[in-house]
Amino acid sequence: MGIDDILLFDETIFKNIDAFNPDYVPENYLHRESQMEALAICLRPALRGGRPINTVVLGSPATGKTTAINKIFNIVEGTSDRVVCVYVNCQLHTTRFNIFSQIYNKIFGHMPPETGVPFSRIYGSIMKYLQTEKKSMVVALDDVSYLFHSKNANKIFYDILRAHEEFKGVRTGIFAILSDIEFRYMLDKNVTSVFIPQEIIFEPYTTQEMFDILKDRIKAGFYPDVISDDILQQIAEYASSAGDLRMGIDLLRVSGNFAEADASKTIEKKHLIEAAKNTGSANLKSTLKTLSKDEKILLKTIIDFNKDDLIAGDLYKSFSEKTSTSYASFDRTLNKLEFLRLIDTKFTGKGVKGNSRIIILRFNTEEILKCLERVQYLKNKNG
Repeated sequence: MGIDDILLFDETIFKNIDAFNPDYVPENYLHRESQMEALAICLRPALRGGRPINTVVLGSPATGKTTAINKIFNIVEGTSDRVVCVYVNCQLHTTRFNIFSQIYNKIFGHMPPETGVPFSRIYGSIMKYLQTEKKSMVVALDDVSYLFHSKNANKIFYDILRAHEEFKGVRTGIFAILSDIEFRYMLDKNVTSVFIPQEIIFEPYTTQEMFDILKDRIKAGFYPDVISDDILQQIAEYASSAGDLRMGIDLLRVSGNFAEADASKTIEKKHLIEAAKNTGSANLKSTLKTLSKDEKILLKTIIDFNKDDLIAGDLYKSFSEKTSTSYASFDRTLNKLEFLRLIDTKFTGKGVKGNSRIIILRFNTEEILKCLERVQYLKNKNG
C-alpha cells in the first residue's frame, strides 16, 4: 500500500482513538477502588463545608495517580458546587505566578493579565472569592517535585495552606502527587506544621491487572474482535516487565496504526513487533528526566560495575568516593531507584546482619546510557 492509500483509506479499526491518549479518563477505573475511596474520604470534609484533608498521592510512574485525581475531581464537580477542584501539572507550571494563574483560571474562567497586575491582587481575588462564596478549595499539584527543583514549593504550599490566616474562613487543601519517596523531608518547618498529610499509596500494577485495564481500554477504543487475547497478553507482559502501563496503551495505539496501514481489520503479531520497535525508550526517558544529580550518578555507577551479582556494600564504596555521601543517604537513593522501577534488589541473607542486597538493572545498559545522553542533550539545549 502506498502513502496516498494510507492517507485516504477510510476504513478504521478505531472506534475512539482518544481512548489511547495519555489524558483519557476511562469510564471504568479498575483495580484502584481502595485508593479512590481514600481520596473520597479526604475530600468529604470539604463537601460538608470544612477543610479538605491534605494528602500525598504516592506511586511510581504510570500507576494511575493522575487518572484517579481527575476521576475523583470530575465526580465531586458533578455532584457539588461547594468545592473548587484545581489540577495543576507542575512539569508545565513551576512558578508561583503560573500556579495561581491556573487556580484563577479555574475559578473565573480566564487567565489573569500576564503584566501590570501584582501577584497579591491575583492571590487576593482567589481567596476573597472562596471567602465570599463559602467554598472550599483543593489543589492537586501533579509531579510536585518540579516545584522543588525550581525552589518554589515551600512558598506555594504556604500561600495555599495558610490563606485562612489572612482570609478568615477560607478552607484550602493540597493533594501532592509524586513519585519521589524523599518528598516528606523537603518542606520547611513552617509548612510542615500545616501540611500534615494522609498518604495514599499506588502500588505497581500486576500483569493480570494490566491485562484487565488494557482489555477495558480496547473495548473503549477499538471495534470488536480487532485484537486477540493472546496478543493482548503479550502486550500486558511487555508493559509489566517495563513497569509502565502507559507502554501497553501506546503499544495498542501504535499496533492499531500499523494494522490500518497494512489494510488489516485485526492486529496481528507482526504489527505488535513493529510497534515494539517504536515504543521502547520514550517512557524510560520520562523517568530519567526526574532524577537528581546523585540519583543519576548512582545509576551510572551501577552500570559501570556491569555485573549480575553487584552487592550494595561494594556499590556504596564506589558511590561514596564520587559523592562523599553517607550510607543512609545512599540507601535512600538506592530505594528511590527501586521505587521508580529502574532497578530491582534481592536480599541474599549472607551479610553480617543477614540482609545484604544484590542490585539488578531492569533495563539494558546501552538503552539507559542512550536515554541519559538524550535527556542531558535536551537539558543543555533548553538551558
